[in-house]
Amino acid sequence: MNQVAKKRFFENVSIIDIAEEGKGVGKADDFVLFVDKGVPGDIADIEVYRSKKNFGEGKIAELKQASEYRTAPFCEHFGTCGGCKWQHMTYAAQLKFKQKSVADALTRIAKIEVDSMLPIVPSPADKYYRNKLEYTFSNKRWLNDGENRTDEVLNMNALGFHIPGRFDKILDINHCWLQAEPSNRLRNSIREFVLQHGYTFYDLKAHTGALRNLIVRTSSTGETMVIVVFAYADEDEISKLMAHIDNGSPEITSLLYIINQKKNDTIFDQEVIAYKGPEFIYEEMEGIKFRIGPKSFYQTNSIQALKLYEIARDFAGFKGDELVYDLYTGAGTIANFIAGSVKEVVGIEYVPTAIEDAKVNSAINNITNTKFYAGDMKDVLNPGFVAEHGKPDVIITDPPRAGMHPDVVNRLMEIEAKKIVYVSCNAATQARDLLVLKEKYDTVKIQPVDMFPHTQHVENVVLLVLRS
Repeated sequence: MNQVAKKRFFENVSIIDIAEEGKGVGKADDFVLFVDKGVPGDIADIEVYRSKKNFGEGKIAELKQASEYRTAPFCEHFGTCGGCKWQHMTYAAQLKFKQKSVADALTRIAKIEVDSMLPIVPSPADKYYRNKLEYTFSNKRWLNDGENRTDEVLNMNALGFHIPGRFDKILDINHCWLQAEPSNRLRNSIREFVLQHGYTFYDLKAHTGALRNLIVRTSSTGETMVIVVFAYADEDEISKLMAHIDNGSPEITSLLYIINQKKNDTIFDQEVIAYKGPEFIYEEMEGIKFRIGPKSFYQTNSIQALKLYEIARDFAGFKGDELVYDLYTGAGTIANFIAGSVKEVVGIEYVPTAIEDAKVNSAINNITNTKFYAGDMKDVLNPGFVAEHGKPDVIITDPPRAGMHPDVVNRLMEIEAKKIVYVSCNAATQARDLLVLKEKYDTVKIQPVDMFPHTQHVENVVLLVLRS
């Protein structure tokens, strides 16, 4: 290890950029520092807590000069909760650096010129923009500064979010700015009731406790779904808590519960029991309804989801006679959204339950020109599939953060659709795929979209056109 890397403290470091994971970037000689809560324009003394040969991770020991982009965080949990790591930057600055992160990824990894890049689309709301939050019950509460860990009467139960890097610890949340009411009121009312009545909270290591998770889903149509996930609760505990929630929150349209005694939190293989109302709520886009169940995937920022899909549709420039493949279709949101603009949409998705949701969403909207298939994309999208369903004029692909499997990218090269609209939540993996596709495709349009204010995450839509 070089002498610079051995140092644990650096004075008057200028923060010059933002790293992909959202930390500030500074330099001391040739040593790169990734700084928690560092903002470009800051000058600060940095204490290093982890170092390698040529870089280290650190935190601000003293802020000597604050950046013009720095602002006061609005949430009491900022800095402990990992949900909104950019609250200390103005929203205008967040947009600037998200745009830059997309441009950097495309130029550095894909070697693509970004002259065609459009200004990032901001979120109309930077608070209370999520339609879904999942909270965790735990008997291992994260202790705040000043709390004595040896205090035997200390209440260790918590209902909130996982601490970053500490999956066994839960931060007890008083007020979250991500989801509008009744989310905060519901969570706090439930926590107060179960503490008063002696319910046990889940122990992750011992796999004991009555209460495990709380999921709140809201929709732009004004509906609210609440799902309580129990572990080892008896019938009396379940009935009393569900009655309390029902009586105190008449706005709930779908009140459900699940008993999950597995050693993981996933509920996709668990039975859902309806206490009140149907097992679903509805979202709506341009008059198209989407049925959302407790296990359904739906973009968590409803307003920006509509904008994202509008951009994808506009980039495709449909004339009405196109055959479209919608890859990674999820619950068929994009497929059903564009169905009225094209001849036919064929959707493919790995998760079978999502495909069932996609079919339901077509049925409730009387959409008859969609087909959906479940399976691993690299296995389903083969020459036989294309021969059976026809060569697509347009391919829309919206893969998970890991991007597309290399076999899928190669298949797109073989299919040679006239246009590919690539929607991504990770510009780096998108750029990796574009590096291959650029052999046959020109990048014509680039449009970043901010779905998640106060985080480093950004969506990006790219239009690729096959070279003649």
